[in-house]
Amino acid sequence: MRTLLLPMCILGISCAGMAQGKSTSWENLKTLRAGDKIQVASMNSAKVTGDFVAVSDAAISMQGKAGPLTIQKQDVTSIRLMKNKHRLRNALIVGGIGAGVGAGIGAATFHPCPPTQAFCFQIGGRAVPAGLGAVIGLLGGATIGALSTEHETVYRMNPR
Repeated sequence: MRTLLLPMCILGISCAGMAQGKSTSWENLKTLRAGDKIQVASMNSAKVTGDFVAVSDAAISMQGKAGPLTIQKQDVTSIRLMKNKHRLRNALIVGGIGAGVGAGIGAATFHPCPPTQAFCFQIGGRAVPAGLGAVIGLLGGATIGALSTEHETVYRMNPR
């Protein structure tokens, strides 16, 4: 196990380094299309979300809720492209996980009637609480998965 740990750590660090290098160039903003939803984080820790309009070598222009906005390059710490991709896939995956967890919890909470009880009403046994837990977990997980979004960092200020 230890012999695999070191190569995995080295591979992980090198992959993380490559991933970070892709988002430091201001030139990446030229791949954005007008109307793309972006989030700009500025030096004063404020985040502004709006629709991309244009980019120059000195600034980025966007249409925010309050109207048109231009932010100078030196004031920008990062820019993220707000994507809404893979919602169905995320809903199915997280819904399936939720159904499994719910079924497990439902089955674990089942308590059979003690033999001393005169009347016991147990139709389905463990299956009923497991099925109910699965349905509740599926609905909750699918909702969470559908609402999750992916954000791609297009630009991050290069630390000096």
